[in-house]
Parts: sequence; structure tokens; C-alpha cells
Amino acid sequence: MKDGPNIIGIAALIGEHARAEVLTALMSGMALTATELAEIAGVTKQTISAHLAKLVDAGLLAVQAQGRHRYFRLADDDVAQLLESLMSVAFRTGAVRLRSSPREPALRKARVCYDHLAGELGVLMYERLLARGAFAMDAAGLRLTGAGSAMVGAIGVDLAAAAGTRRAFCRTCLDWSERRHHLAGTLGDALLARFEELGWARRSLDSRVVAFSDAGEQALRAWVD
Repeated sequence: MKDGPNIIGIAALIGEHARAEVLTALMSGMALTATELAEIAGVTKQTISAHLAKLVDAGLLAVQAQGRHRYFRLADDDVAQLLESLMSVAFRTGAVRLRSSPREPALRKARVCYDHLAGELGVLMYERLLARGAFAMDAAGLRLTGAGSAMVGAIGVDLAAAAGTRRAFCRTCLDWSERRHHLAGTLGDALLARFEELGWARRSLDSRVVAFSDAGEQALRAWVD
């Protein structure tokens, strides 16, 4: 019986090597040009243009023109969640790269997953907050409790701004390296942005790594403990 949406087309788009490299690179949350993506994917500009057109047409990427340049980013957080889930399955089944990047340990420690914190510290943050009663589950899914609102407000996160969008406010995302959940949604986005504002962490400009200073990591752990 053939029920539900047909996943063949999307799976084929994601499964091609150059397009998979493009999608993985855009998990950084940054918008990149076709030239930058061609270099990442190891293909010519003409080839990357064809790949990008297919990804945009399929709704996996969004494109924005700025001056003479066109910038590409993931279309939305649903696409990011799909990719993170695929990475988790790939990691679990042993589909790892033949040559690990020198950044691999740093990626596992803390990285950006589209717009929120992932890796060891992302999972630690979510699990500690959950243990302290910051979240509860109801029929609508994960929600922030009164205790959670107080904790998040204590470090200066603007909850009204984070909640005032059409995106999910808080939800879980399966972490590919930890194989447990971290926090996603606009709350996850707002928290990572606040960590950067406080000087606890900074995003790498050429990778998904989020680098916490020693003092920043101590502050994060003290906040959730």
C-alpha cells in the first residue's frame, strides 16, 4: 500500500554528494554564495548552479539577492531537523567520513545546529534544564514552565521576542554525536544568541563549531546546575 507523501524525490536530492555537502555546510545557519558553496562541494560554479536550482525548486533552500550576490540558506528549521536526524542515523550506522576533520572534537563539544546549540554542551544544557523542571510535555508538545521562564529570564533572554514568531517556540532535536536530545526552536535560537552576547561563546566563521571560553563554559554549567 502506497500511503503518505512520496519521499523518493527529496531523498534523491539530499543523497547526491555535492548537494549533501552544500546542505551540511548550510547547517551553520550562515547564508553562503554559490562560489563559496562550489568550493565546499568541490565542483565548478556551473555545476553548483544546477544543484542549487534543484534544491531551491524543491523548497530545501531559500535564496536572497543582495547587490550582485545571491545568498543561499536552508529554507527553514524543518529542513535542518531532517538533516540533523539523517546525521544521527548515519553516525549510528557507522557512515562516518574516511578522514575526520581536525575540528571533529570541537564539533562534538559544541556546534550550531542551524540556529541553536548542539553537541555535548547543547545536550547537557537541555537535560539539566529538564531535570530542574524548566520544561514539561503536554498535548501540544514541549513547553517552558514558570520555573523555566524564570531561569531563562535570569540571563536576560527576551522571552516575548522569542515567542512572537510563527516558528515552534521550543522543541527537541536529536543530536547526531550525543544521540540524545538538545533544545531547538526559537528559544534555542535565543539562548545561543544570548550566550554570544554575554561573551560565553562565539561561532566559528568557517565551520559549525561554537567555541566556549573556559569562563563561558563554567558560566553555562553554573546556570543550569
